[in-house]
Amino acid sequence: MHLEHVLALLAAAIVAVPVFQRLGLGSILGYLAAGVLVGPSALGVIEDVDKVRHLAEFGVVFLLFLIGIEMKPARLWVMRRLVFGLGLAQLLVTGLVLALIAWGLGLNPRPALVVGLGLALSSTAFGIQLLAERREMNTETGRTAFSVLLFQDLAVVPLLALVSFFAGGTSLELGILFALGETIAIIAAVLLISRFLLDPTMRLIAGSHQSEVFVGAALLLVLGVGYLMESVGLSMALGAFLAGLMLAESHFRHQASADIQPFRGLLLGLFFMAVGMSMDIRLLLSEPWLLIGLSVALMVVKAGLLAALALLTRHRQTSVPKLSLLLSQAGEFGFVLFAFAQSQQLLDATLAHRLTLIISLSMALTPLMMKLADRLAAMIRNTDETVAPPSEPRSDRWVLIAGFGRVGRRIGRMLQEDGFSYLGLEADVDQVVLGQGRGQNVIFGDATRLNVLQTVHAEDASAIVVAFDDEASTERLVMLAREHFPGTPVYVRARDRHHGSLLRGLGARASVSENLEVSLRLGEFALRELGADETRIAATVERYRDEYE
Repeated sequence: MHLEHVLALLAAAIVAVPVFQRLGLGSILGYLAAGVLVGPSALGVIEDVDKVRHLAEFGVVFLLFLIGIEMKPARLWVMRRLVFGLGLAQLLVTGLVLALIAWGLGLNPRPALVVGLGLALSSTAFGIQLLAERREMNTETGRTAFSVLLFQDLAVVPLLALVSFFAGGTSLELGILFALGETIAIIAAVLLISRFLLDPTMRLIAGSHQSEVFVGAALLLVLGVGYLMESVGLSMALGAFLAGLMLAESHFRHQASADIQPFRGLLLGLFFMAVGMSMDIRLLLSEPWLLIGLSVALMVVKAGLLAALALLTRHRQTSVPKLSLLLSQAGEFGFVLFAFAQSQQLLDATLAHRLTLIISLSMALTPLMMKLADRLAAMIRNTDETVAPPSEPRSDRWVLIAGFGRVGRRIGRMLQEDGFSYLGLEADVDQVVLGQGRGQNVIFGDATRLNVLQTVHAEDASAIVVAFDDEASTERLVMLAREHFPGTPVYVRARDRHHGSLLRGLGARASVSENLEVSLRLGEFALRELGADETRIAATVERYRDEYE
């Protein structure tokens, strides 16, 4: 990709996305419009869409990694019935119904089955991004939608094997068995490595105190496991989800999540633009009613079938419209499946191009379908879904301790002994290991970075206690807290009187000077040794403390 292509993509995005958000249409439609604008069907700034799409697919990869890191294996096990129950039923029922429709429209049985199953898949990128924007990942709709999408990712191997079988290239049974055997072996190896080597390796890397090295390690983990999964026919996105699960129980998870977030946001936006670029506007203008009609019909059939299945599995009625319309579009794997089927001469080029455009159109219509879903849900019941608590439930009142050296550990013990909750954030992995070895709730993370604070939900803390021994880090965190968490009181450790005054000016509610407390305690001991009255000693100490402030 040339520099002018990058500049064109950036310019189109920063113009289109704010406009579409202002119109209430959402950022996804803005990215799609920007992609259409710079793509081969409009201005033609970028002609080779495949290269952009391959790069943009990493956005979906990083998205699945972040979901995996929040999921935790125990929570995934609880969802197994949704994954292999509703997920399996959705793919088979929807795929067979769409295959029958394709057969009725004139396709031969084998291509019709490939088309039906390919269109039965939904878009992980669109579905999860919309849930994230609407803060509904932890609702019943979010959990069910993710379960269905996860099963669809698992179905990649059988679908590719089915295409090869229909093309006469391999035995269907042997192809699936070989691919599944290879997949199970690699997953087992990855889980064994993560159990015994991942945490010590991440600890060693974090101990280097080089943030860019830690970022590189996180990227290597995501892309490395993704590549292994892709090498056995599964998607890189599924591999990234597995990599997230590997880190889900680690105290490095928050820092890794914060480091990956910028890549996810940038590349996911590029993915949506790539979908817009892949839309053949000339073909759409030559057959507008046919292609738009087929896209709408596809979404109606998929939504209706999923709604029926959800009701049969006793899904809550108010969330059925959201679930069914959220997954009514075709998915990004359809691009790969239909291109592969065309290369195997199972589909002709014209049909493959039409199918690609139908996939893109269905994606473009999804944000509008979600607005319809909101109205339908409101008609069923006037109350919205209640959002579940964060993935790491804490008590209503808890304290964030930034810096977990000697001072931070002591504060943590005081809170712990009185039965109060806290979370320690420390960028020195040795201090993290020391605190955890003493049974304290501390994790690895740089508290001076906003994305790390947001990852640990600092906005929910009752107070932030800053126990750094570094003046610059303390000042930076106080300014971040004042700007982004103005309602949360901040108590800081100061170097001396002047530093404490500066920190209070920056927004700290109170500061404690190291020099002051040391001198007061030593002076107290000296006065007591000389026989001074205890009442007078206490009054003198308080007077000096007040004067110092």
